[in-house]
Amino acid sequence: MSDNLQDRGGQDRNRIDVSQDWELRYWSEKFGCSRDELKAAVQAAGTYAEDVEKYLSGIRQ
Repeated sequence: MSDNLQDRGGQDRNRIDVSQDWELRYWSEKFGCSRDELKAAVQAAGTYAEDVEKYLSGIRQ
């Protein structure tokens, strides 16, 4: 299911959709990781940005 780019509600801001190129670009820049690292983190931690950020910070330590 594709992302509705017109609907920018609360859920849309808190989740990462790795099937959207612009989201991969935004979140990988925000977290300072590659797109592949971001995809792996989402697969491991889920789609919530907060969980992905915690996961990425944990593997960098």
